[in-house]
Amino acid sequence: MPNTYDLTAIRSTAAAALAANRVLRNTYLLLAMTLLFSAVMAGLSMALSVPYWMSLTASLVSLGLLWFVLPRTANSAAGIGVVFAVTGLLGFGLGPVLNHTLSLANGAQIVMLSLGITGAAFLGLSGYVLVTRRDFGFMRNFLMVGILVAFIAGIVSLVAALLGYPLPALALTVSALFAALMCGLILWQTSEIVNGGETNYVLATVGLYISIYNLFTSLLHLLGAFMGERE
Repeated sequence: MPNTYDLTAIRSTAAAALAANRVLRNTYLLLAMTLLFSAVMAGLSMALSVPYWMSLTASLVSLGLLWFVLPRTANSAAGIGVVFAVTGLLGFGLGPVLNHTLSLANGAQIVMLSLGITGAAFLGLSGYVLVTRRDFGFMRNFLMVGILVAFIAGIVSLVAALLGYPLPALALTVSALFAALMCGLILWQTSEIVNGGETNYVLATVGLYISIYNLFTSLLHLLGAFMGERE
């Protein structure tokens, strides 16, 4: 017969697995809702032909909520409202980018291909983690450093473009780097949920949403650069 220690360990493992499954279920449900809401806001922004400065403002406000408000509300019902505010603003900010892409002769193809690749990547990477239960915690430091490097390179590219010295090769490199890093983040974030490292489904949802958002926008830039056909 199993001793008391064995029974306690079994119960503890079972409880941890149930908790992880609950976080995973809530995360995917909230993620689906926020992606839908974000798509609606992007459609509204496109219909209104929102200018780039308004798009940038919406994105900056969403970052402010993400950095300063969400951490304080993540453990309360208000956190869900903040999640919808963040994702809605980011979706709204996508309007001008999508309108620009759709202005290309094959713009609709580029948008749909970007969506398809993003969806396939998310489902494939998340599915791999769910099936194997592999822990990708070892990737955390590498991903954080990579994102910092890509972010700094992105700022350099933006400043150069504003000064009238665009660096298209650097901009494309940054997009490719971000796309690869976001795939790594999806692996790591999903493994954190599955293995009990992330127990807050609000934070888990935002993390996965940001990864999907950045992957999609990076693919839009890359495919637009290599496949875009002017009318």
